[in-house]
Amino acid sequence: MDVRRLEVLCELRLRGSVTAVAAAVHVTPSAVSQQLKTLEREVGVPLTERSGRGLVLTPAGEALAGAADGVSVALARADQVWRRFVESPQGVVELALFPTAGRMFLPGLLAALREVPGLSLEARDVDVTDGDFTDLVADHDVVLGYSVGPATGWDDRAVAVQHLLDEPLDVALPEGHPLAAHRRVTAVQVATSPWIAPPRDAPFERVLQEIERVADHPLTVVQRFNDTRITESLVAAGEGLALLPRHTSGGEGTGVVLRPLERIAPTRRISALLRVEHAERPSVRTVLQALGRIAAEIERAG
Repeated sequence: MDVRRLEVLCELRLRGSVTAVAAAVHVTPSAVSQQLKTLEREVGVPLTERSGRGLVLTPAGEALAGAADGVSVALARADQVWRRFVESPQGVVELALFPTAGRMFLPGLLAALREVPGLSLEARDVDVTDGDFTDLVADHDVVLGYSVGPATGWDDRAVAVQHLLDEPLDVALPEGHPLAAHRRVTAVQVATSPWIAPPRDAPFERVLQEIERVADHPLTVVQRFNDTRITESLVAAGEGLALLPRHTSGGEGTGVVLRPLERIAPTRRISALLRVEHAERPSVRTVLQALGRIAAEIERAG
């Protein structure tokens, strides 16, 4: 049975005439009569009968209209819940993000969202190459991804992209290394040292290739790791140099110092990716706004 025809039956029970029902539901009286006839064919018994110049409900019509009242109440409740959902930031937002983005954004994001009643975040860490971040968009509300150089596939019209920040990629040196005394280093200075590199298909590999090109010298890669924490520990142990993101690497107590790379000045572009239709949800917009504020704070802190 069509819910709209049940609503017409309930209106007839309440208002007592086809004309009054038509005015209430904003259709013509003939349209009301047609819907009632269609409903009778669906249930197989007469639901209305003539009384003078008007229509009244039969006992079957009364029974069905009484039962349909519960449907109307349920629909009204569902409509109210849905309106609250689309008009206010409520529900669960599913976020996928790469590990160092988790270190940068998650503590502040969770703290910010605790101030929003009815909104919660389910975060999952992922570690993929930049071209694969769009593959996660179908299964998550928001995906934090990064690219070094052009991001393939991010211009898809079905994917909305909100730029958050450009994070410098610095040369990581062990404390006490001769180059640590320099404020900046050059490709020529670092090209002759051993390197702890990312996997060959990782975005950072493009920067290492540029170092080789500028220095006109091949790099000697002694180890490859995707996890920047492992890479940082090996740099601190003196096993080689590496390229690491500035905001989540180095610092006091790590045994590692970071130095900008002259001329090349590499960065990774961090963005929020999501399906275009998800961008209209207040809950998702609230998360994006919080991410934007945190990114601005990170950039101000340097």
